Amino acid sequence: MKMRFVCVVVMGLVVVLGGLPFSSDAQLDPCFYKKSCPQVHSIVFNVVQKVAKTDPRMPASLLRLFFHDCFVQGCDASILLNNTATIVSEQQAFPNNNSIRGLNVVNDIKTAVENACPNVVSCADILALAAEVSSFLGGGPYLKFPLGRRDSLTANLTLANQNLPAPFFNLTQLKASFAAQGLNTTDLVTLSGAHTFGRGHCFFILGRLYNFSGTGKPDPTLDTTYLQQLRKICPQGGPNNLLNLDPTTPDTFDKNYYSNLKVKKGLFQSDQELFSTPGADTINIVNKFSSDQKAFFNSFATSMIKMGNIGVLTGNKGEIRKQCNFVNKKSVEVDTGSLASESEEGMVSSI
Repeated sequence: MKMRFVCVVVMGLVVVLGGLPFSSDAQLDPCFYKKSCPQVHSIVFNVVQKVAKTDPRMPASLLRLFFHDCFVQGCDASILLNNTATIVSEQQAFPNNNSIRGLNVVNDIKTAVENACPNVVSCADILALAAEVSSFLGGGPYLKFPLGRRDSLTANLTLANQNLPAPFFNLTQLKASFAAQGLNTTDLVTLSGAHTFGRGHCFFILGRLYNFSGTGKPDPTLDTTYLQQLRKICPQGGPNNLLNLDPTTPDTFDKNYYSNLKVKKGLFQSDQELFSTPGADTINIVNKFSSDQKAFFNSFATSMIKMGNIGVLTGNKGEIRKQCNFVNKKSVEVDTGSLASESEEGMVSSI
């Protein structure tokens, strides 16, 4: 399987960021590296494709990593920063700790890109390109992200704990979480469709299986046969096993996620809420996507690009990190006017 990288600026693809929450006034451009690093797309593709051959979960993990970055102070690669004397890593946040994957893959991409184009491509753009490739490798839509993001000088553990939607959120909480990022209901249903592939942990569904909302009973929106299957994998007091997010085509990006919701086979409460909340405006969207994969793919490409514009740093803001896990080894003046200094010695290694 090959992926063609053609830099063509289509009307509407060069996105003006003004009006999105926390956005820069500058523009991102899908042809940003056309002259400075024309091989960057191929480099990212080759690294991710190689890893995916031995780890089919990785494309889903890289998509999730981009999502978890963008929801915390914008798409600025803050999630990649390790603990240092002045930075408390977002990797320790409840939604991320022992959960996010692919940090080593991002580091491998960065190394390969630095060898080809030193000090040119940001880690934030590498995350976007890795998500772009991951969608394609999974059989999903081809995303064409506008590029030109720069990397943050800070991380925010507090926001990581506050902003990232949880697997046990109800629909009201989900809508509020997405609205805070400038994303609407269609974006919520569409981006949730990324759960069409990948894995989840038993820890996040034990309540649904045995004691939903303190009732001592399972979640009534779970199909009873599916419930018994999940209980076998996730017994009370058992190990924190992995489960397929999509029980039908777990490694393929397709519309089956929505078909599963219609038969009460959404793994997380936050998934099933999209279809099982009485009278919800999300139901019609689920119905549409479950019967029209092209509509889902088109909407996913639009919503992903929209999400990828949240809070980006451009121009002279932020920096181009030499290593994705650490800010550059120098004193830097951040937007607030304060100074931060980082040393690469004695730092915590990447997960």
